[in-house]
Amino acid sequence: MHLLPSKAISAGITAPEATIATMRYALRRIAVVLIAIVIGCLAGLTAAARPFVDGAGRTVVIPERVTRVLAAGPPASVLLYTLAPGRMVGWVRAPRPEEKPFLAPETHGLPGYGRLTGRGNTANVEAVLALKPDLIVDVGSTAPTFVSLADRVQEQTGIPYILLDGAFAKIPETYRKLGELIGEPGRAAELAAYAETTMAEIAKAVATVPEVDRPRVYYGRGPRGLETGLAGSLNTEILEIAGARNVAASGAAGGLAAVSPEQVLGWNPDVIITLDPSFRRAMAADPLWSGIKAVREGRVYQTPTLPFGWFDSPPGVNRLIGLRWLAGLFYPSLFKQPLGETTREFYRRFYHVELTPQQVEELLRDATGEAR
Repeated sequence: MHLLPSKAISAGITAPEATIATMRYALRRIAVVLIAIVIGCLAGLTAAARPFVDGAGRTVVIPERVTRVLAAGPPASVLLYTLAPGRMVGWVRAPRPEEKPFLAPETHGLPGYGRLTGRGNTANVEAVLALKPDLIVDVGSTAPTFVSLADRVQEQTGIPYILLDGAFAKIPETYRKLGELIGEPGRAAELAAYAETTMAEIAKAVATVPEVDRPRVYYGRGPRGLETGLAGSLNTEILEIAGARNVAASGAAGGLAAVSPEQVLGWNPDVIITLDPSFRRAMAADPLWSGIKAVREGRVYQTPTLPFGWFDSPPGVNRLIGLRWLAGLFYPSLFKQPLGETTREFYRRFYHVELTPQQVEELLRDATGEAR
């Protein structure tokens, strides 16, 4: 037996008709509630999203809360690790055994997923989606090629993808931008301030050295040392900042380029910086190189690479310690603080590790000829 609404009875409506009217009334109420819920959700989504203008001028909508970040390439990976290792979803390349002692233990087991950008891209859309990042970050060139890549990956994955300028001078700004974006403004301000102080102190000291007295330097990459950075290259920009003259910058501007032994011999650099230990050994043993001033005077140095290169490889925020190293090599009388102390401080602040004396010695052995 149905209980009829009093209004239905008074209107002379039969039981079946009253039941239908009641059901329609209930459905209308449900529809109103659902519409309110949908509007509320949409309003919440709008409030939770915020526009961000990246280094390439792209406007990207970012979630209000970012907890999982994927780095598109090695420079971004180093930036993110130094700023907020707890927000990393993985490494572009998983750390090698020799690198792990120089990295925070909690990051050793993070997966390697490959790189989305640069030479030797290995990541794919499936790998990116599997890690469920809130944000993809790339740091480096903001040229059209990389803008196109960012747009394409963002469209394919539905994940916000930002580009940040990788120029060395932009490091403080880059830290602050990413810190605000992922909710780490205090930590970002600390690292940005360190970068600004380091750059300012070195610029002030180097400014006292006349151009003619600045060393002419060759940077050799690879086992033969015959790849280098031209004028305007991200890979060699800290040479000039450290007060040196890049011998390969006298020609055309560009990025990395192959050169011949004859070119290096013709340049006759005062100092040679190398990334590869086999090239450093060859410079000392091969008669081909014996006439170069840097070789004759024993001024061939190998850049430290643990856990990241100090000069390059990648050309990221890791170059901050490299800048101090180079400035001290070129002008030891202007930089009195022992490099070992500077190294320990940098690794504590940026890499989240406390170095042992043995680790400091390992890092500096071939970089200076002595541990300091």
